Amino acid sequence: MPFQTTQPAQTAAPRGGAEPVAGRASEETLDSIAGLTRLSSLTPSLMADLQRFGGEAGGGALDMLAMLAASVRHGRALRALVQIEQHQVPITLFPTARVAHSPIPMVSLLSGRLQDWRLLQVAPAQLKAPDPRELQSLVHNYTPLPLLLWAVAQRGSRETLLPEIAGTAAYRVTPSADLRLLELTGTVLAAVERLRRGTTNLREIAGWPGFDRPKAQRLLNGLYLQAALLVSRTHPAATNEGWGQTQH
Repeated sequence: MPFQTTQPAQTAAPRGGAEPVAGRASEETLDSIAGLTRLSSLTPSLMADLQRFGGEAGGGALDMLAMLAASVRHGRALRALVQIEQHQVPITLFPTARVAHSPIPMVSLLSGRLQDWRLLQVAPAQLKAPDPRELQSLVHNYTPLPLLLWAVAQRGSRETLLPEIAGTAAYRVTPSADLRLLELTGTVLAAVERLRRGTTNLREIAGWPGFDRPKAQRLLNGLYLQAALLVSRTHPAATNEGWGQTQH
């Protein structure tokens, strides 16, 4: 097959059982985890993944989008402490259940300036993944994880490609990908439909109406985190990030 899938894990449960439970999601407050998270409390593979991104960002800084990608890719529930305006907000990710929790309503958080979010700390989740009844009663504190992933990919601080999809590559949208939850419109919807129909590279996408290179990279990051992107390293359309053409 010409394509190697780079789709993140969606349903695999973490090995070794569920994360420790410290309380229900409704009991977590803004100050309950400040200063308690440690990278060293994560699994070695996940810690190495996050440290790799820290080195990429420089100064050991943690990359919000990369942390989200690592949580989804490893299928691990994580608790992230994020500086959002004057608050240090704990956001808990449940990649298997496909939801995220915050003590501040998610609709409020996602309507703000995501480019200013600063990831402070990461640790294993201490909350239990919600059951359907809890989701109904605590709906304002939850959001479908795909919406958080998409919002941070499109409006967060990172404009460069995630390493898993960077380099010499051509891209297409998985034909079976269901992106209706994102409610795409305009030039983004048109770009996704073009990527469903054919394979192309970053340079071509950057030239489409309404796009430039940063917007094209954000689109590809977002599609990758939706498990909706196929990447080929050998397709004739593949180019590298420096616009160098690889086909002859």
